[in-house]
Amino acid sequence: MTAGNMTEGTLAGKTVVVTGADGFIGSHLTQRLIAEGATVRALCVYNSNSSYGWLDDLSEEERDAVDLQLGDIRDAEFVSDLVKGSDVVLHLAALIAIPYSYQAPRSYVETNVVGTLNVLEAVRRHDIGRLVNTSTSEVYGTPSTVPITVKNELRGQSPYSATKIAADKLCEAWAGSFETPVLVLRPFNTYGPRQSARAVIPTILQQMIAGAETIHLGSLDPRRDFTFVTDTADGFIRAATADVPLEGQVIQLGTGTDVSIGELVELARKVTGSTAEIVTEDVRVRPAGSEVMRLLSDPSQALQELGWAPRVGLEEGLRRSAEWIAARGVDSKASARYVR
Repeated sequence: MTAGNMTEGTLAGKTVVVTGADGFIGSHLTQRLIAEGATVRALCVYNSNSSYGWLDDLSEEERDAVDLQLGDIRDAEFVSDLVKGSDVVLHLAALIAIPYSYQAPRSYVETNVVGTLNVLEAVRRHDIGRLVNTSTSEVYGTPSTVPITVKNELRGQSPYSATKIAADKLCEAWAGSFETPVLVLRPFNTYGPRQSARAVIPTILQQMIAGAETIHLGSLDPRRDFTFVTDTADGFIRAATADVPLEGQVIQLGTGTDVSIGELVELARKVTGSTAEIVTEDVRVRPAGSEVMRLLSDPSQALQELGWAPRVGLEEGLRRSAEWIAARGVDSKASARYVR
């Protein structure tokens, strides 16, 4: 299998499998694929109430355009059947909540590592043209140098990040050992509508919109490179279509600008008009040696290889996020703790 099986162009008329389609980024990506004219086969995690996660928010027209499937990425036979006959697989299914990875690390190994193995083997078995695997900037831990490039050392500073490193390395191994056509896409901190309310930006915005007088946060010093979710989705589209080698290499998505949590709070105040007092306290979930203090991407690689650059600035992205939260209604008892 060579990269010649997929050339730069459109996804219109292509069958694209999206694992984790019911999640935050996956749901936005699914909508973008529909708009691109792709035939989308969307894997959502099986549950007893037959919910399709954030895909339940799709319009009737959008839902009719998607092959919605409930299943489990840990089931190799199911994954094989899911992937069969597709042109591209975009693999986003994962457990991502860092705090829970300390409590239940085996579940992260089974979902993030074994699940990725199942996808790789299915792509290999059915001779699929391209696989894009989703990585995370957390694989760098606290970097020794910034801005971060793909040459930076990988550091498993949490059980979650360790499983994502393992998944990335499986992709590298399958590309080298079996010529599996795979690209690893490594987004930095994505935010926007539908993000978990436990993440820092929704935590801050919810409480400001609800009129909270005080907001409790941990340290205001960590710095992050935030990318709006529509820009991340655009990166996936480009990774699925760009004429680049498919040999397990990594391409990271980041803006090249980072802000501290304290600076983020000030921008959120500007967007919402809040005057809430910020109370800092020790709400640490990560062990001290596991804290990641700074993540800042070098964006030049994505521009060169994918023609990708972010379009939505942080202030505008916060405004859009706040408008979405306000439109859905805010729980006045929203958690005052950022626990990611």
